[in-house]
Amino acid sequence: MIVNKTQPTAQPVADFIATVSHPTRRADAQVLDAMFQRVTGWHPQMWGPSIIGYGQYHYVYDSGHTGDSIATGFSPRKANMVLYIMPGYADFGDLLSRLGKHKRGKSCLYINKLADVDLRVVEELVRAGLDDLGRRWTVSPT
Repeated sequence: MIVNKTQPTAQPVADFIATVSHPTRRADAQVLDAMFQRVTGWHPQMWGPSIIGYGQYHYVYDSGHTGDSIATGFSPRKANMVLYIMPGYADFGDLLSRLGKHKRGKSCLYINKLADVDLRVVEELVRAGLDDLGRRWTVSPT
């Protein structure tokens, strides 16, 4: 049985955000926390030592592998802010073109600071990602 490396923890989110050393990244994390709570309607939970998650989803792959993961969230990393939109950004080209300065991975969006992006578009991405995820898997609050 494969167990996901990143699991929910009991660490308080506010305590984690307070430990973010870079002042801009810490302030941006506070803004994102409020925005994610407003958009999702869910309270945050730490997943692993550095991911702030909102909701979770249960998946079952064709191979039979099952697990739980965050539905959406972010992590204030040292190099950049990472936003997690599950299961990915493949169908969000129009939104991403309006976002502002960013880089992306399969399910990760990398931004340097919130001043580089349109926060209204971030909100749209979070909503669209949750809608897309909900069409594929069961999504619930944590």
